[in-house]
Amino acid sequence: MRTTAPGHRTRRTRAGTGAAMAFLAGVLTGCQAAATPEQGERGAQAGPRWNTAPASIAAVGDSITRGFDACSVLADCPEVSWATGSDPAVRSLAARLLGDAQVAGRSWNHAVTGSRMADLEGQLASAAGHKPDLVTVMVGSNDACRPSAAAMTPVAEFRTGFEKALGALRTASPASQVYVSSVPDLQRLWQQGKDSPMVRQVWKLGICQSMLADPLSSAAAATARREQVRARVVEYNEVLREVCAKDALCRYDGGAVFQYPFAAEQLSHWDWFHPGKGGQARLAELAHRQVTAAEPPR
Repeated sequence: MRTTAPGHRTRRTRAGTGAAMAFLAGVLTGCQAAATPEQGERGAQAGPRWNTAPASIAAVGDSITRGFDACSVLADCPEVSWATGSDPAVRSLAARLLGDAQVAGRSWNHAVTGSRMADLEGQLASAAGHKPDLVTVMVGSNDACRPSAAAMTPVAEFRTGFEKALGALRTASPASQVYVSSVPDLQRLWQQGKDSPMVRQVWKLGICQSMLADPLSSAAAATARREQVRARVVEYNEVLREVCAKDALCRYDGGAVFQYPFAAEQLSHWDWFHPGKGGQARLAELAHRQVTAAEPPR
């Protein structure tokens, strides 16, 4: 009896050890399975994903989205808007995404000529009422286009305004995607029109004086002022990029509009500053390319 008892104890000990090892192996296997790439991808896919074929569009912003000066002098022309217009010569983003027949019933333009970032929250509130699949945002030009460079919207204020407006949209319409256009390069637009006497007369009516005042002056002060305005636009675009990047359903254009070299024939024939029909068509083309891309611009 004494010769067999230790053997039983050994077998029981080994059996217990084997069970413990099996349990630990199961735990470790479970941990490893939880960390596999496949499951990580599935977890990522559970979050919101960009829809490249939205079925409704609301537009907010300023005079560019209203088609200002594109059809007649000092007047809005929303039918040629790059975002929601119905003019076949432009083929707006809405027309390209929804089809011409759906533009009137499935798109809304809440942009207001002269708007600045401070006005964006109210416009987005109006847009949210439609619960659109996509909201286009083009704002910032008027924050830089002021009576003087000193009157431009401070960058911190611009950032706070955008964060607040986007946050309010998320509360009111959490599923809406947001496409954010960069602010155009105002200095390049100045270069396109400055040599025309007629254009210079129109600019005297008060269009973007921070950039367009004394358009032919090459004095140090005038040059420095224009550079200051351009630098502020660059800072605004960085704010748009950074704030948008924090929202899974927000896509910034990667600076596409800022970098686009608008030619004279693509600008308004009345002020050589706002996009004409040709410029609106290019904006629509750029936006469509970005919205329908599988991945956001780098």
